[in-house]
Amino acid sequence: MTAAATLAQNLLAQMQDAGAQLVTADILQPAETLLDLYGEDIRARAYVTHDPALGEMMLRPDFTVPVVQAHMQGGAEPARYCYAGPVFRKQVKGRAREYLQVGYEVFARDTPARADAEVFAHFAQLLAGYDLRPVTGDIGILKAAVAGLDTSARRKAALMRHIWRPKRFRALLERMGGQGPLAAPRADLLHALQAAPCATLLDQAGPLVGLRDEGQIAERVAALLEDAETPPVPAAQIAALETLLSLSGGARDVARDLRTQGWDALAPALERLEARLDALEDAGIDTATLPFETSFGRTNMEYYDGFVFGFIAAPADLPPVATGGRYDALTSVLGQGRAIPAVGGVIRPDTLVALGGGA
Repeated sequence: MTAAATLAQNLLAQMQDAGAQLVTADILQPAETLLDLYGEDIRARAYVTHDPALGEMMLRPDFTVPVVQAHMQGGAEPARYCYAGPVFRKQVKGRAREYLQVGYEVFARDTPARADAEVFAHFAQLLAGYDLRPVTGDIGILKAAVAGLDTSARRKAALMRHIWRPKRFRALLERMGGQGPLAAPRADLLHALQAAPCATLLDQAGPLVGLRDEGQIAERVAALLEDAETPPVPAAQIAALETLLSLSGGARDVARDLRTQGWDALAPALERLEARLDALEDAGIDTATLPFETSFGRTNMEYYDGFVFGFIAAPADLPPVATGGRYDALTSVLGQGRAIPAVGGVIRPDTLVALGGGA
């Protein structure tokens, strides 16, 4: 057994001692579910294959989705699960494409703040012997800020889709704020759409090529025209959002700074943040010094929608040792109408070994 595998078993044993039930998940996962959740972009990060009986499949990119599916099909409540095994991700040069993941998940309806604190404090305990920097954030605050913008529902939905893609998010926000000219192809397309009815343009285009039918094309044309006629997002709101994204420091200080912004739309998310900080204090975490970054968690898998956290190693070339967060919306999507608040996280034993850790 490798050092990483031995360490994984050690971590699993401690998670079971904390009350978690050991679960497993198939290495091959149905691609349809992951594509529905993340769109075609997931193909750039996951390994896709084809099974003659089951259709398109993906090598397991993580455990959270299959664990949520299994729980929503009949798990007890509240529930705590743990697991370990390999996951597979397409990576930048120098990063492992197959590596071990050990995880801990909590499904509980009562007091989400206490569940957040439980998971973070448990990970802090598991990793206490290592020189790691903890960091926390809250995707829910950013989502609340987007929801509070003075713009169309369609534009807000587009921004929500790209919260986890910072470059695309910023480019969208700049365009919606009227900053800079439209790209030439988009400007030419809008000019043509404004000059002639959609039906006329379809007639002139000749035979349809591709998967969209005329109704879908007409719907997209209407969306483009609606967006072109939508007033820019107010500059003051864009500036406030950019300020929000730049905040970092001790968690209590950032919470106070967010309060001073005066966004009514942020109030419920800030109440959840403050309740979580109180629960973390009760769990023995010093929230005055606990790092909080409002942009943290925007480059991971896109199911986190609230509290997010990580434990980061000092060497810049190493991936995060641990990451996690709250994913309530994911349980609703996979529960087919049912939902339950859920929070969890994963540890990479191979990274701990690289830092000099062992069993």
